[in-house]
Amino acid sequence: MKQTKTLYLTRAAVIAALYVALTYVASLFGLSSGVIQLRLSEALTVLPVFTSAAIPGLYIGCLLANLRTAAAPYDVLFGSLATLIGAIGTHLLRRAPRVVATIPPIIANTVIVPFILMWVYQVPDALWFLFLTVLIGEVLSAGVLGVLVYSVVNKNKKALGL
Repeated sequence: MKQTKTLYLTRAAVIAALYVALTYVASLFGLSSGVIQLRLSEALTVLPVFTSAAIPGLYIGCLLANLRTAAAPYDVLFGSLATLIGAIGTHLLRRAPRVVATIPPIIANTVIVPFILMWVYQVPDALWFLFLTVLIGEVLSAGVLGVLVYSVVNKNKKALGL
């Protein structure tokens, strides 16, 4: 079935809304702050395996979530860019095993976010520590939770129209 523009935009919008909602839930429970951050919304970064509409959906969702949580302008810009890079990488690896498809967002965030934390939020002399803590958070969020999301979506592909 060929996707229509309306279906594509609807899927992207739903994914963006889910990303924002999950960011708020994680924030309410204090999961998205602290040394190791468990960002529930990062579990959605596996969705580009199923639809290319997830690429703009994740990017816009991250952008909106960052804007709504009063992140610094460079955090909004580069954090959202990390999500976009990860989503594109995941889409390119859509034929790879599900665990492999979670690697691009893990790498993109692990490389970009520590520099944001160090330069934008003035976390001094902690770059290697930040790499480690962001990596752990991303492995848990995009890796472990992402594989769970993958399994649920994959089992329900037909019902979801994918």
